[in-house]
Amino acid sequence: MLRQVLRRFGKKLVHKHPLEQSVPETAPARTQNTLDLVALAVGYTMGINVCILAEEVFGVIAGPAIVICFLVAGLTSLLAGLCYAEISAWLPHSGSSYLYTYVTVGELGAFITGWNLILTNVANIALVFRAWTLAFGSLFGNQLSQILHRSISLHVSQNFIEILGYFVVGLVMVFMEVLTSNIRRVFQVVTKVFASVNILFLSFIIISGFIKGDLHNWKLTEEDYIKAGLNDTSSLGPLGSGGFMPFGFQGILHGTAICFYAFSSFTIIITRVAEAQNPERSIPMSIVISLFISTLMYSSVSAAFTLMVPYYQLHPGSTLLETFLHIGWVPAYYVVAFVILSNIFLNIFGFTFFFLRVISKMAEDGLLFPVLARIQTGICFHITAIVVFVIIAAIMAFYFGIIDLMRLRSLVSLVIFSLISFGVLIIRYLPKKKSEGSEAEVQEESERNEAEVQEENGPIAEKLTLQGLLFPGSPTPTALSGRIVSVCSSLFALLLTVLCLVLAQWPYLRSGDPVWITVVVLLLLLITGITGVIWRQPQNSTLLHFNVPGLPLLPLLSIFLNVYLMVQMTAGTWALFGVWLLIGCAIYFYFGYGIQSSLVANLT
Repeated sequence: MLRQVLRRFGKKLVHKHPLEQSVPETAPARTQNTLDLVALAVGYTMGINVCILAEEVFGVIAGPAIVICFLVAGLTSLLAGLCYAEISAWLPHSGSSYLYTYVTVGELGAFITGWNLILTNVANIALVFRAWTLAFGSLFGNQLSQILHRSISLHVSQNFIEILGYFVVGLVMVFMEVLTSNIRRVFQVVTKVFASVNILFLSFIIISGFIKGDLHNWKLTEEDYIKAGLNDTSSLGPLGSGGFMPFGFQGILHGTAICFYAFSSFTIIITRVAEAQNPERSIPMSIVISLFISTLMYSSVSAAFTLMVPYYQLHPGSTLLETFLHIGWVPAYYVVAFVILSNIFLNIFGFTFFFLRVISKMAEDGLLFPVLARIQTGICFHITAIVVFVIIAAIMAFYFGIIDLMRLRSLVSLVIFSLISFGVLIIRYLPKKKSEGSEAEVQEESERNEAEVQEENGPIAEKLTLQGLLFPGSPTPTALSGRIVSVCSSLFALLLTVLCLVLAQWPYLRSGDPVWITVVVLLLLLITGITGVIWRQPQNSTLLHFNVPGLPLLPLLSIFLNVYLMVQMTAGTWALFGVWLLIGCAIYFYFGYGIQSSLVANLT
């Protein structure tokens, strides 16, 4: 009896979403080509991020090695982007990471993804608040804030003035969202314009770095700090140890984990699948191209900035705009500040459209409160939801700094990308359907195989042998081989998490402690063995426009990099993420929604 209850419970957790084969009558026209999708992703990915990242990543976390941080973060994002690209080739449907994980990983993974998408979008709005105040203050030389402080601070506290500023920005965002909610075509034109502006803006910064840069800023020593009047002792303290990597390898890891959030916006491409002219081809290409452009531009811009100004002159609360004051280009300072302020409008323009759609979809699937399904259809509910999320974002912007919000966004994105990489392993090892051509192929196969595994649990258990793990009897995927890959992938993720936690204890490993070394070796042997088992299983031979190369190594490498960057986050970031996840688990397991009210699970 208990075994049957646990079996049904587990089946609900991994139950996958079916995809409709029919195309809705109101389907949008397929007008987006690959260039349009690249412009969309580039417009969202690049812009203000590289400037606000300077607050702590450049100044007190990585120094000039922020160039490496962007390269590693871009590579990690590219591996996840390849996984997104393959799933989009399997499932050419407009959606989000929520839909992709629902179809591949299952219901629990989908809920975690959707719930975290809500958090990351609210944190993004809070970042826009912070970026707006920084850019607006830089454009007017902080004169406006000083005037307000002198005239108002006699009657109210400075904290109240700051909160009032955030709510004013929030009102502007609500107003723009209401105005643009019914003119989405304008949104496409705006993204193309801002993508072009971003390229020109960042190219100007790169050229400035070549003109005014000084390689000595990558070779700073203690004498330079003393000459600058920053340190008159032998201990450099928070300034680091000098050189290109003043904060060492740990600074690069920490900086990479924070810089990762700058690349996560490329997922906006998968919301345009229904509008793409050839989604099976254009979606994968646009994801890879946009990430390549973003990585190249971010790395080049960060190199230019670090060459123009010593990293110790940028402190928390400053921006990279101050670089132009350092080299004496005052007009460029105001031009760049104006461009950044203009770019913030792109983040405001239609800022709630995507994640409100995720909330509505989760409510329709029974994973959230049913009333939330009316967010997309009811005007009053739509406006109310916008106001609520803007208020929450304003409160977050007040209590959390930019670096805290960036850490939170990066952590959430790393969790979601890990689930997507996990989903590629599952979807590639599904048995091939006899009749190809249906868009619902992947889900129907998965559901049939799940049923077979549950109904024929006894015979499958008898066929599962050690020899069968390494030498499968069938050259094509079977229900058993798919099950093996799912279990091995789960064990791989678990062991990998333990390994990353152990590697975080680098001082003990470097000292040669035999206990820690033994643990690492054992974990590596287990991980290698599990990888070998996955590699030996037969893969689905369906021809797609894009396949992740080097399967299963690249998805597994993606998971490893994601998890390793996760453990670089601070305890405060994990605490905030844990509280949010606990609230979501309470809704999913105990409040009568989620696992108890899932429409997808109850229909089968």
